[in-house]
Amino acid sequence: MAAKAQDSARYTELRNPKALRDYFIHDKFEAGVKLAGTEVKSIRAGRAQISDAFCRVEKGEVWLYGAYIEEYSHGGLSQHAPRRPRKLLLKANEIRKLGQAVETGGRAIVALRMYFKEALVKVEIATASGKKQFDKREDLKKREQNLEARRALKAIKR
Repeated sequence: MAAKAQDSARYTELRNPKALRDYFIHDKFEAGVKLAGTEVKSIRAGRAQISDAFCRVEKGEVWLYGAYIEEYSHGGLSQHAPRRPRKLLLKANEIRKLGQAVETGGRAIVALRMYFKEALVKVEIATASGKKQFDKREDLKKREQNLEARRALKAIKR
């Protein structure tokens, strides 16, 4: 039997570029998302955005806020609201850890990326603490130094 050809559009991954720039990332968790059918189709088409997404622990459940999933173009009458809160599916001990980190550590829960794992939509979330302006500048300096070092190595190899 021939191997299945993977469709690159079907295996999309959405990233949150602001998260690594604005936060120190501590603990990461993988969570399932409770979605409507039209939302899954929009994500497969790459019509979603999580750059402003964050999570809250409310009444023993974790909710994803600020994620934008565009309405599906062929959805008909059963459309979803693009910015509605979405329930994240985690184990009880993971929810407890997230709640404790937010309450005691003064941390936030941010969405890092949204991706497909087989046929399921997963969200990678993390507890994070905010960076100060000088921390961001140090990160930029390190990135520039690494870039210059790579360029120098490339020039030597030629």
